[in-house]
Parts: sequence; C-alpha cells; structure tokens
Amino acid sequence: MKSAKPKILHEIAGRSMVSHALHAASALDPLNLVTVVRHQRDLVAEHILSQFPGIIIADQDEIPGTGRAVQQGLDAVDPALEGTVVVTYGDVPLLTSEVLLNLVATHEANDNSVTVLTTELEDPTGYGRILRDEHGDVAGIREQKDASAQELEIKEINSGIYAFDAQLLRSALLEVTTENAQGEMYLTDVLAIARAKGGRVASKQIADRWQIEGANDRVQISNLARIYNQRKNEFWMRQGVTIVDPATTWIDADVMIGQDATIKPGTQLHGETLIGSNAVIGPDSTLTNVRVGKGATVKRTDATDSRIADNATVGPFTYLRPGTDLGADGKIGAFYETKNVTIGRGTKLSHLGYAGDAEIGEYTNIGCGNITANYDGVNKHRTKIGSHVRTSSNTVFVAPVEIGDGAYTGAGAVVRKNVPAGALALSVAPQRNTEGWTLEKRPGTSSADAAFKSSLNSSTSEK
Repeated sequence: MKSAKPKILHEIAGRSMVSHALHAASALDPLNLVTVVRHQRDLVAEHILSQFPGIIIADQDEIPGTGRAVQQGLDAVDPALEGTVVVTYGDVPLLTSEVLLNLVATHEANDNSVTVLTTELEDPTGYGRILRDEHGDVAGIREQKDASAQELEIKEINSGIYAFDAQLLRSALLEVTTENAQGEMYLTDVLAIARAKGGRVASKQIADRWQIEGANDRVQISNLARIYNQRKNEFWMRQGVTIVDPATTWIDADVMIGQDATIKPGTQLHGETLIGSNAVIGPDSTLTNVRVGKGATVKRTDATDSRIADNATVGPFTYLRPGTDLGADGKIGAFYETKNVTIGRGTKLSHLGYAGDAEIGEYTNIGCGNITANYDGVNKHRTKIGSHVRTSSNTVFVAPVEIGDGAYTGAGAVVRKNVPAGALALSVAPQRNTEGWTLEKRPGTSSADAAFKSSLNSSTSEK
C-alpha cells in the first residue's frame, strides 16, 4: 500500500475494509467472532474493537500462513467447539452476508467437512487453483507457486473463504506443515487431509467475482470502490430514489435515503447521512453525518454533523459546520457559514453572513451581511435572537447579546447590548461629507479626473 496505515484500515464508502468484512460476518450471528491480527497489531485491534466491542482478538505468531492464522483463531475459543467455522478475510470489502449465508447453508445441508467458495476468472494469476477428481468433486487446491503448467491453465480459483466442520478443522491443522515453496502453513492443505479422513470436500461457486476480490494496492482499492459505489447507487435507485448521474454520485455504506428523493450530479453522501423522502440534494454537494428532512432542498453545499428539517432550503455555496440545526421551512442561503447554531421554523438567513454559537427563534429574517461575532480571542460567547425579528443589512451581533422577540435592527448596526422585545437597535453617527477631498488628496488619479469632470458638468447645467 505504501502507507503508514495498515491495508485493512483503508476505507471504501466510509468503512474500513476490515469493517466491511466484519459486517458481512456478523450477519451470520456467530457464537464467536474472531479476528486474527499481526501487522500493526495494536492499531488494528483498537479500530476493530471500537466498532465491534464483543469481538475476540487473536494474535498470529511468527509462523506464517493462513493455516497458522486460523489455528490461532481456533485457540482463542472453546476447544470443545462444534458446528461450522467460517473463514473469511479482512480485505474483501464487497463480500456480502448473503454469500456467506448461502455458503453455510450449502455446507450444512450436504453434511460437508469442507466447503470452499470458488469462482472462475479469465485471468486467474495469483490465485490457488481448484483441483477436481474424476467425479468432479474438489480434490484439493494448488497455490500459484506450487502449480504445474497444466494446473496453471485452470480458471476456477479458490476465494480463500471456507466453511469447515470445527472438529475436523482443529485436528487437520495439527497435520499441516510448512513444507512448500513459500514455507507457510497453507490452509488449503486441510482439504486433502479432510478427504484422507473420509470427509466430503465440496464447493460453492459464485458468478460475481467482485465479492471475493481483495485489494493489495491503491489502484485495486479504487477499482473496488468504484464497483461498490455503482452497486450502492443501483440499490437506491431500485428503492425509488432518483440518481441523475450515478457516475458522479458517491454514497457511503451507512447512508439512508427516502423514497422519491432526488440526488443530483456531483454529490457525495458520507457517514451516517439520512435523506428524507422527496428531498433534493445537489448538484455539487457533500454531506457528512447530516440529517435532511422530507422535501428539503440542499444545493451546492458542504455540510457536516448538521440537521436540516422538513421543507427547509440550503444553498447555493453554503457551509454548514457541526452543530447546525435548521428548522422546518427555514432557509440558509448563498455564501453563508454556520456553526453550532439552532435556527427555528420558518427563519431565513438568506445571504452573505456568518452565524455561530447562536440560537435564533421562529420566523425571523436575518438580513444580508449579518455576523455573530462570537469569539473575543479567548472565549466563545453565544448570541440569542428571538422570534419574528427583522435585522437589516450588515448588522453585527457582538456576543454575548440577546435580541428580544419582534425587535428590529438598522442597517450597519453594531449590537453590543441586549435589545428589548419590539425595540429598534441603531448605531447612528452623523454622516459628514468633506467637499473636494478627492481633488485635494488624490490629484492625478482617475477618481480625481472623474470628480473634476462631474463638477464641470454640474456647473454647466446650473448655468
């Protein structure tokens, strides 16, 4: 990966690759869920436990190979464990729980000792090949480096994902050695051992190769992300969501979208974003952990950890920082930034302003260019603006300050003191015009020339 981050912690659609794998495995409702770790052990274990607190972490020792990894995973659970053991991997993010459930169902219905998940590839390079006997049963798996020229022609490959009989797996692993080209304990050797013990070894073949596709570099991760996103878009469209341009729409794994919502081009929905029915999102919007209500419209907006209630409108060119809560039928308009602010029903912040650390009531209209000056260089302070307030252009609220219900402010007001309900707040200074200032102080400039010509024209018209 050429990265300081462990491979399985690289993300696709808002989840790490190992998180995708664990979500799929969790759907089996297993008695024990074990993750075997080694590279950057503490970092990986911390990440896994933060999302799956009940998981068992097992450590692989110096002996290499998937067989050894599985052996140490088994050592972390009850040695008398019976039933089915499923083995999967931390870098197969497109694997679904449905495939694993079908694998287990096939394994148990046929009383198999081992059932391996397989698929066919046009280019099977790098994968272990499925060997079959004269009856078509699985005779074994040959790893790429140990395969003969004839075996390398086989296109059916081992996914590395299995269902095993627990007791057979435990005993067979005791017979697996490292006597092979790579000096590893191959899990694949268990298949031959199982057959020698009279057990049935079978396969479950799937046509969808992407479900077992792993990633070893960033190019492969990008390809997997593209396929995952394509499928996620198709899923939501089949649920009744209109996605105008799937190629430029990215939807994370935990996003939820209501029926008849419309997602326009250039939109990214990240984290646990929730889009209500009939909402319109985009174009060119990025929402991360945002709740958008029914019928709301969000256009050309970057929003994080915020709430937009039913029938509210946001944008264009709007920046909602964490803690923004816009009430129903409200509006945050063009070139507005908000942070940690609660905005009541029907209230409008239409254009060119900043509202931070504030509480604004219902049906208030905040004029163009208004700012809550919430930071004094040391501490943050709150502004409280009541309901049915009307503020004029370029009003500055110097927090902490409170504006009563029904109050007004004049244009350019700097509000430093509380304003009672129904009052008008003004910052009035007499306007003083200094005649001839430009000609005297800026001679030779285009402004001075224009002023001079204007004064001549005025003199001529007066005559």
